[in-house]
Parts: sequence; C-alpha cells; structure tokens
Amino acid sequence: MPHIHEIYDFVVSVFIVFEARVLLIYHKKYREWLPIGGHVELDEDPEEALYREIQEECGLKVTILAPTPKIKHAGVKPLPTPSFMDSHKISKSHRHVAFVYFGVSTSDDVHLHEREHREFRWVSLKELKNPEYRLTKSIYFYCKEALMAAKRIPTSFRRSKLSGGKSDEQ
Repeated sequence: MPHIHEIYDFVVSVFIVFEARVLLIYHKKYREWLPIGGHVELDEDPEEALYREIQEECGLKVTILAPTPKIKHAGVKPLPTPSFMDSHKISKSHRHVAFVYFGVSTSDDVHLHEREHREFRWVSLKELKNPEYRLTKSIYFYCKEALMAAKRIPTSFRRSKLSGGKSDEQ
C-alpha cells in the first residue's frame, strides 16, 4: 500500500516466533530483512491491520503476545497493547509510527507474499548476529525481545492458546 499521509503513516509489525526462531522476510522495496508488517489502512484499526498483514505476508496462524484491556462498553473496542512503539525514518520527508507486536506460531509453514518479499528465514538468537542479515539495531533488539517473550510463555498457555489466536476468530 502506498503512503497515506505526507509526513507520517501508521504501520504495524509483528515478530513471529516458532521453536526459538524468529521469522524475518527479505523486503524487495527496502532491500533489508524485516518482520511481517505494513501500513494501517484508513478503514482499519491497528489490530485489523496486524491480522491482515499476517495473512497476506505469511499465512501463519499467530497468537499475539499482548494484553487486551477487558473493557465492555458500547462503542469501545479494546485493542491489544503493542510490545513497543517507535517512529522511524523512511525518507527525508516521511516517517512511520510503528506499533510493534510479538507473536508465536505453532507452524513454520510460511506462504511468502512473493510480490513484496524475495525470501524468508527462521532465525535463532545466535544467527541474528550473522553479518549477512545486516539488521538495524532496532530490528535486532525487537527480534531478541520477541524470542525472550516467547520463551516466557507458560506450558499451559502453549497447549491451550497457541492454536491460531485471534485470526481463527475473524
């Protein structure tokens, strides 16, 4: 999707973990290794954009590791809280405000969005330092944090919750 606003656009990204490895895709346009993600379109909220991007870019069923407020009030839709947020430069005159999420998958069966991405890899913590990936400091940080967050998931949660997450309900 092209940029919506002149100076800032809102984007979502999700660092997906499967068996102590994080999913990275090689983005053709930006020519770098990135997580799954993309623009929040004008007709969607960050949660809708998150699950749309997951389905479009990798086809995995993902459970997002984020609290969602338990609010029940007419006209209010609680949204999952991002693990992090940042603003980063895309060009001299354009920036993205990113909602950064962590997620886990019960499968590594990626269906790559070949129009946007050249390839994908499941990368371990040790492999993240491989110079071949040329990860920015922020991408490295988020990968590492996602791997640690996935490691902290209780075994009981893994059995009961990791069957597809929110995307099964939509």
